[in-house]
Amino acid sequence: MQTFSKILSIAALTASLALGLGSIAKAEQKTDFKVAWSIYVGWMPWGYAADHGIVKKWADKYGIKIEVTQFNDYVESMNQYTAGAFDAVTLTNMDGLSIPAAGGVDTTAVIVGDFSNGNDAVILKDKASLADIKGQNVNLVEFSVSHYLLARALESIKLTERDVKVVNTSDADMVAAYKTADVTAVVTWNPLVSTILEDPTAKKVFDSSQVPGEIIDLMVANTGVLKDNPNFGKALAGIWYETAALLTADSADGKAAREAMGSASGTDLKGYESQLGVTKLFDKPADAVAFTSSDGLPKTMDLVRNFLFEKGLLGNGAPSADVIGIEMPDGKVLGDSGNVKLRFTETYMKAAADGSL
Repeated sequence: MQTFSKILSIAALTASLALGLGSIAKAEQKTDFKVAWSIYVGWMPWGYAADHGIVKKWADKYGIKIEVTQFNDYVESMNQYTAGAFDAVTLTNMDGLSIPAAGGVDTTAVIVGDFSNGNDAVILKDKASLADIKGQNVNLVEFSVSHYLLARALESIKLTERDVKVVNTSDADMVAAYKTADVTAVVTWNPLVSTILEDPTAKKVFDSSQVPGEIIDLMVANTGVLKDNPNFGKALAGIWYETAALLTADSADGKAAREAMGSASGTDLKGYESQLGVTKLFDKPADAVAFTSSDGLPKTMDLVRNFLFEKGLLGNGAPSADVIGIEMPDGKVLGDSGNVKLRFTETYMKAAADGSL
C-alpha cells in the first residue's frame, strides 16, 4: 500500500512514463498472459472467476494461460500495467486515458463492464448539503475518477476547485483517513463509500447517479498484445459474461457467487447486493455493445479528456485536449488520429452476443 502524499503525483508519473514506454509490452504471439484487477463491485467477478475455475476454463478453450492478480491499491495496478508487467487491467475510462494512454501505451477496452450509478460519492462529515463543501479540504485519489466527480459536483452548484483544497489520499488509506478528526470531506468509490457511510457522521451529498454513464468500468488490454493474440480477448469476454450471468442469477448458485464476491470485497451478501444496486452492470453483451456504440460515449470521453487537459494530465506541453486520439467502435477519432492511444471496440463483446466465442 502506498501513501500518495509521499510520492510523485500521477501527473508526474505519467509524464515520466511518456518518455520511455513506447516499446514496452511489444506485440508478439504468446501463450501466457497476466491480468491485474483491484477491489470494486464491478470488478469482483474477475477474482471470483479466477478462484472458481472459470478463467482456466476459457483459457484452456483457446490454448492459453491467464494469470489473474488482485491489487489492494488501484493506482498501483494501473502503473504496473503501464510499465508492461501486465497485459490487461481493470480501470475506468478516465484513468485509462490519463495513465496508460497518456503514458504512451496503446490500450483497447475489451469489456465495458458497467458504469457507476451511485457507487462513487462525495461524503461530508456532519454536513448534509453539497454547498457545505465550500472552503473544506477534500480527501481523494488525486486525478482519479473521484477528482472528476468532485469537479462535476462543484460545477452543479456553480463552484470550482478553487473553492476547496484537494488532499491527495490513497484509496488504501481512505477509510482510516475519514476516521481522523481533521478529515471532513472525502470523495471515493465502493466498497469504501459503504464502509464510510456506516459512520453516523458521514453524509452522502452527491454521487455518480447524478452524472450517469460518465464513470465507466472497463477491462482493457495492450492493443499490440490483443492484435497479435485475439484469442486472449475472446477468453476475457468468455470469462466476463459467464461470471456476470452467474452474478446476476436468481438461483442458489447466483446467491453463493454474490456472497463470495461480497466477502472478498470486505462486506456481506446484503452489502454487496446494495453496491450492485447502484451499478449499471452490463451482464448481457448486447447491452454492452449498444452502450459502447451509442452517441453518449463520445460525449462522455470529450468531457473526460477536457478535464484531464485542464489538470495537465495529457502529457507535458500538451497544446490541447486533442493531443491523444480516442478511437470509437465506428472508427471515428476524438483528437489526434495520428496518435491514437485509447480505443473502444465492440469486437469481443459482439462475439459474445452473437454466440461466436
